[in-house]
Amino acid sequence: MNLVGTILVYGGFLIFLVGSLSILHPLTFLRIWSRFQGVMLLVAGVVLFLIGVKLPVREEKIETPASHLDEFLPAYQFGEFHSIRIKAPREGVYAAMREVTADEITFFRALTWIRRFGRPGPESILNPPPNEAILALALRTNFLKLAEAPDREIVLGTLVAAPKGTQLKKDPTPEDFKALQPPGLPAQAGFGLAAINFRLEDGSNGETILTTETRVFATDAPVRKKFAAYWRVIYPGSALIRLMWLRAIRNRAERMHGGT
Repeated sequence: MNLVGTILVYGGFLIFLVGSLSILHPLTFLRIWSRFQGVMLLVAGVVLFLIGVKLPVREEKIETPASHLDEFLPAYQFGEFHSIRIKAPREGVYAAMREVTADEITFFRALTWIRRFGRPGPESILNPPPNEAILALALRTNFLKLAEAPDREIVLGTLVAAPKGTQLKKDPTPEDFKALQPPGLPAQAGFGLAAINFRLEDGSNGETILTTETRVFATDAPVRKKFAAYWRVIYPGSALIRLMWLRAIRNRAERMHGGT
């Protein structure tokens, strides 16, 4: 449903744009011959956009944990998964993953600039300083390390929503992150939890398979509805960042491995 919602959101936006331009001047090369057709397209675009934003979301549940990510966010409504094969051993890939910077990730700065609407702000994963490892920056700012198995997996977590006035612990722990999920509900309603992992597995011919998965769990319906609209708008950029992130890790790992 989330991917369908994203398609409807961007399809609606495109139809809205075509309709708006056709009101000013009918786009005859698209077989739009009148401004009235432009108005109809504009309305159709708005309707499609709203349908995409408001589509219900389905909750996924992991019954048998197979990774540390499964332990910390076994239920989620929003998620994405990407993988890449790298011609380097796990140890080298893991080191590259820990060391890669934002400047090595194609489009990272452009997409995060768009994500924050061009506004300046404190250093964070959306506003990274030069020459700092992106994972180190994340852990230094808004993210908590939930688990790490060297050369195998690392899991980071953060809050994407919290009730107004919530006072969080100064030094939260992985157990605090778990406590916001069922069976702690409904007392912990109003939260949105996000977790991202990088996981490595041995591939064939000495290669390493590197995957990254992002999950978001909204603890109640109001947060779920709000985040659904946000997720469906930012999903294409989010997916592109993660794909480019994996490629940057691959480039660094293969360069390091080739130089040994």
